[in-house]
Amino acid sequence: MRRLSNFSRAPESLFRFHFASVYGLVLALTFFATSALRAQDQSAASISRQVKDVFERVAKAVVKIHGVDEHCEISGTGFFVDPTGTLYTSYTVGGEAGNFTVEFEGKKYPARQILADIRSGMAMLKVDAATPALPIGKSDQLEVATPVVTIGYPLDLPETPSFGMIAGFDRKYLGRYFSTTHLRVNLPTQRGEAGSPLLNLQGEVIGILVSSLENNSACYALPIDAAEKIRADFVRFGEARHGWIGINVSEAETPVEGSRAEMTKIMEGTPAADSGIKAGDILLQVGRKKVREPEDVLDASFFISVGTSS
Repeated sequence: MRRLSNFSRAPESLFRFHFASVYGLVLALTFFATSALRAQDQSAASISRQVKDVFERVAKAVVKIHGVDEHCEISGTGFFVDPTGTLYTSYTVGGEAGNFTVEFEGKKYPARQILADIRSGMAMLKVDAATPALPIGKSDQLEVATPVVTIGYPLDLPETPSFGMIAGFDRKYLGRYFSTTHLRVNLPTQRGEAGSPLLNLQGEVIGILVSSLENNSACYALPIDAAEKIRADFVRFGEARHGWIGINVSEAETPVEGSRAEMTKIMEGTPAADSGIKAGDILLQVGRKKVREPEDVLDASFFISVGTSS
């Protein structure tokens, strides 16, 4: 008769082997878990140091703004962009109010509005004093998940830094188009933070907080490149002048040289009509901006300077 192997009784050495293996596995998992937690703590500490460093370097150029409109008092945030007292804020803060007062370095200064542009959502105020200024960064090469810092005066509290990330680049919200692509930032906002600077971790301004989502879970920032274009208009013309072409654009079935922006209507008496382009033509470029999709015309038109040939 064939004898079957008996698995009911294992050698004692086998038990010792299994016990040692399990114990070793537990030690390994504990080590890796501890290492992961330590790495997380180090990462959090690193972010905290970076935010603190940005805050300490640039907070002196961020100001609290008070104003009065026909309904009530308004408070918000702004920041200096040159050493002669020019500051940026949002249109909701500086666009329709008056009797402005700016607080920085423990003092209050009267300020006057020099520009208000509802289309872009920004305003510019002026203080007659020598002031600190934030360094201007670039917003055209930002990516999703880029870490950012804001500094503002929430709920009339002292200057406060917040940390978040770029969550997206939107041309419209709730069916309504912006004047140009806006930065969506996953930072909740509170009253008093409109007009705050959006900063990279080098302390450079890359945007202005101009609006919040309905539930205040995130906010939109006007890219600093767009704000600088508005300031260039102000220096040149004394006002914001938004470029326009005079065309309707839709998506073409077949791309031409990478563009699907087909011009479907040319409006009379416009720069487009004077240029000789026709309905059915494919738009490849506006100014220096390449066009790939119909919505690209939005950004391209925004950055055109009045009088520039496209």
